[in-house]
Amino acid sequence: MPIWRKRPKAPSKTEVEYEPRSVKDLLVEMKDSSELIVDLAYSAVIFDSDEFLEQVLQLEERLDQLQYQIRIQIMMATRTREDAEEMIGILQVASAAEQLGNAAEEIARLVEEDVEYRPFLPFVMREADETIGTVRLDRTSEITGQTPYGLGLESAWGIRIIALKRGRRWWYEVDDDRGLRAGDLLVFRGTGEGVDLFRKVALGKATIQEVMDNG
Repeated sequence: MPIWRKRPKAPSKTEVEYEPRSVKDLLVEMKDSSELIVDLAYSAVIFDSDEFLEQVLQLEERLDQLQYQIRIQIMMATRTREDAEEMIGILQVASAAEQLGNAAEEIARLVEEDVEYRPFLPFVMREADETIGTVRLDRTSEITGQTPYGLGLESAWGIRIIALKRGRRWWYEVDDDRGLRAGDLLVFRGTGEGVDLFRKVALGKATIQEVMDNG
């Protein structure tokens, strides 16, 4: 029986608002975004996941916005030919990161293809030591208001949060002392049963004590 489900649409292109940030900050965000989007794209295909695909599409749009912001900043800062020549390298780096985002989107969109039989990737990954996942933190979860360090995510759960989306902003280096809020989208790496247990607690479907007792 063919696998066919309604897939999420790409986010609509909205007018880009000017962000008064340095070119360095914008480039750092582009670098971090381009690294994360590759992980998410492969995860979308591996797990045949609409959730990962949606995040790839949103990140790719963000990369487009960041490249636009960098171009604006460079145009505002360039006054001479020498200035322009010095900025060429920055534009090339930004363009490379944006192209990486485009390639990641093409990979992720493979899950939109009408493929009759595609069970082998989850089977291959089933025995993998580490997997990547996403979860949106529910307001009823015990994790809300706590920090990764306070929860002992890595030591007790084998979970490492590699990115966090709050509103429209992404964080790619999540400090152990950063408080987690309801509605945060967490992108994490984990091993074994820790992935499922962490997801249950994050969704408010179980307490920490319950998963520890049943673990």
